[in-house]
Amino acid sequence: MNYRHAFHAANFADVVKHAALALLVERLQAKQGALAFLDLFAGPGVYDLEGEAARKTGEAEAGLFRLWPPPKGELGGLLKPWLDHVAALNGGRGTSRPKLYPGSPELLRRLLRPQDRLVLAELHEADGAALRRRYGQDGQVAVHRRDGFEALPALVPPPERRGLVLIDPPYEQLDEWDRLARALQRAYRRWPTGVYVVWYPVKDPSALVPWLGRLRQAVPRRLLQAELSLFDEQPAWRLNGCGLLLVNPPWRFVDTLEVLLRGLQPLLARSGGATRVAWLTGEDDQPGT
Repeated sequence: MNYRHAFHAANFADVVKHAALALLVERLQAKQGALAFLDLFAGPGVYDLEGEAARKTGEAEAGLFRLWPPPKGELGGLLKPWLDHVAALNGGRGTSRPKLYPGSPELLRRLLRPQDRLVLAELHEADGAALRRRYGQDGQVAVHRRDGFEALPALVPPPERRGLVLIDPPYEQLDEWDRLARALQRAYRRWPTGVYVVWYPVKDPSALVPWLGRLRQAVPRRLLQAELSLFDEQPAWRLNGCGLLLVNPPWRFVDTLEVLLRGLQPLLARSGGATRVAWLTGEDDQPGT
């Protein structure tokens, strides 16, 4: 496995994924019952934005750093559950740009309540070792060196019965799209009431159509799509945007996502672009999880 997210940490896709994730966790925690969080392609947990990998690509410049210091108003309020933890990792809110960036494991760990639990899966040897060093003695976190696609159906349903699964593979291999669809279908059959979040890159939008069709079949009820694009023109060789698929999002969370993406898009855009939030299956017809 050659993919290392350190080269892409805090880019525009991380902004979309982590801002939405923090809001989703906040909404789920409105109920007092215990939650299980599963992060199946976890990475090392924390990234050094001044390290060699991050400086080589400079992707944070077009992502997190466009939001620092954080904006005010409605968008600032929606970003607060995420950016507060970015600031805390760096010693508190200030005008200086962050040096460290919390990946999804660190963000989820900081969002845990005492009754919640976090399960991390990572196959990459070095990243798995970094997770064990950081969380190995943490009683609320379990770390597995395990393939995320294999772990997905195996680890659900959790004992807590309520929770969220984050699925964001690197999509380096062509078969990852197929493996994700099959694993999600198996997991959904085992745990149809779980909340699942799938992140995916957008290069050629037309190439995603068959895959999205498979996911519609895999999740026949309450599958929500949210996309943000950076450009009007979308050649297939370029990363043009990213998307999230949410299974069983909380009631009215669609409204929150629409406001979030509409606020972020002009700040992250390169040349035009747009946002899209729509139900692929089902609708928001009743209070969710």
